[in-house]
Amino acid sequence: MIEAIPPMMQAIGFTESGGPQVLVPGQVPVPQVGADDVLIRVAHAGVNRPDCIQRQGLYPAPPGASPILGLEVAGTIVATGEHVPPGMISHRVAALTPGGGYADYCAAPWRHCLAVPDDMPLAEAAALPETLFTVWHNLFERGFARDGERVLVHGGTSGIGTMAIMLGKAFGLEVIVTCGDERKCTAARHLGADLAINYREQDFVEAVSAHTAGKGVDIVLDMVSGDYVARNIKCLAEDGRHVTIAVLGGMRAEINMALVMSRRLMLTGSTLRPRSDDFKAALADEIAENAWPLFASGELRPVIDRSFPLADAASAHALMEAGEHVGKIVLEVAGD
Repeated sequence: MIEAIPPMMQAIGFTESGGPQVLVPGQVPVPQVGADDVLIRVAHAGVNRPDCIQRQGLYPAPPGASPILGLEVAGTIVATGEHVPPGMISHRVAALTPGGGYADYCAAPWRHCLAVPDDMPLAEAAALPETLFTVWHNLFERGFARDGERVLVHGGTSGIGTMAIMLGKAFGLEVIVTCGDERKCTAARHLGADLAINYREQDFVEAVSAHTAGKGVDIVLDMVSGDYVARNIKCLAEDGRHVTIAVLGGMRAEINMALVMSRRLMLTGSTLRPRSDDFKAALADEIAENAWPLFASGELRPVIDRSFPLADAASAHALMEAGEHVGKIVLEVAGD
């Protein structure tokens, strides 16, 4: 039976940039479905750092994307566009979205969806796409991670960090992380990190050197940037790769290019949201083949710190900005 879709839905919006308090629930039209899109009745939506930055007015939605926050959802497909393969209605999916996740309904390209098995809670499914797509692309595609290599991950208990630990260990990497206190270091070790460095008490450059007997790491996955870049480079082994995925510590860095040349280092980075639909579809296909089965089988499960009702999205953002969470924060929209 095809579900009746109302003309209006609840969504979280903001009329001016600012702190978490600017987020308020309201009624908006249900999104129109494009030819290559599916309409998902959202059960849960993931909360990510880019949502906070967009709310602050520093990360506008790309052209054509929904102005509503939310880059990942899980729920049930209730309508499809004309170019979508038949038979997808009523399927449970997790989706990487260009925006629009903080709402009762969300439109997303069908090729950016991953099938959710019946025994996977939709709250867990919603906590996966953004970090899974980001880590897979940057660690394995841009960072060329290979079995037996070492990786240094900053923000080890963030959504990105916990995903990097899980995927890294699943694919044979030695994973070193930095965290802001011993509680988070303990959580990172519990997830499988081979070394967790409390950066407030130890110089992570010295700790990495001691742990690796001066050899360094093959990859740095960095979300800090700024003055961390020069320090990260000191951690890299010869032919090492430095991959930047965020600039929370500043957009500018001063580095010694002679060191880059002499050690044959590679500096790269990426942002996911502006990439083309075709790129994200190809990435989804690779993830579906290589990484998604680990979650679909239950071998790996995302770390969820807390869940908030959709109407309380402001509290979810406040928790993220306080930096006290371990793993992901999700919003409950309709539940499983």
